[in-house]
Amino acid sequence: MDTDNLIPISALNQYSYCHRRCALIFIEQSFEENVHTLRGRALHENADEVAAISEAGTRVERALPLYSERLGLVGRADVVEFRTDGTPYPVEYKQGKKKQYMNDDLQLAAQAMCLEEMTGKPVRHGAIYHHTSRRRREVEITDALRQQVVETVAAVRALLNSKTLPPPVNDHRCPQCSLQEICQPEALAAKRRLHGLRETLFDPEAN
Repeated sequence: MDTDNLIPISALNQYSYCHRRCALIFIEQSFEENVHTLRGRALHENADEVAAISEAGTRVERALPLYSERLGLVGRADVVEFRTDGTPYPVEYKQGKKKQYMNDDLQLAAQAMCLEEMTGKPVRHGAIYHHTSRRRREVEITDALRQQVVETVAAVRALLNSKTLPPPVNDHRCPQCSLQEICQPEALAAKRRLHGLRETLFDPEAN
């Protein structure tokens, strides 16, 4: 395995949510805590207590290291439940309720694909545990979701190799982001608008 070009599984989640956030974390090594990240970290640290409830005959592994030589992925699963026949069932813990984005499902699918390669067992389902509702949401690991993982891995690898920060999006995602102060989406977006206005004003062909 080429360890110099491995992609963290968590980077797929970050990239799917916001390209710039992914670059800030994995290129610039920037990260700031806010109430959401602190709650999320506490949830992961206490996953043992939540995950202790399991069906009879199910072996539970926590913080299980994951890898895929085929995809060049590395990471860890919050919880993997192994059924009696050895089939793994990944469970990812998330702070808050179900979100409208697919980034969590994408991360879970990447975990499932790693587990398939590691165990030789097909992984067709996994679950997201939403702390706010204290409920699991089962996710089917479909062919479409698998293909999205493959495409996102390629996109993340290209982004990290480019060493380039994408422009800020400056939309409804930004106020909840822990990197808002570092990212400065409003200021940079305003600067881009001003630059565009100046180009228009001083472009002879625009008059």
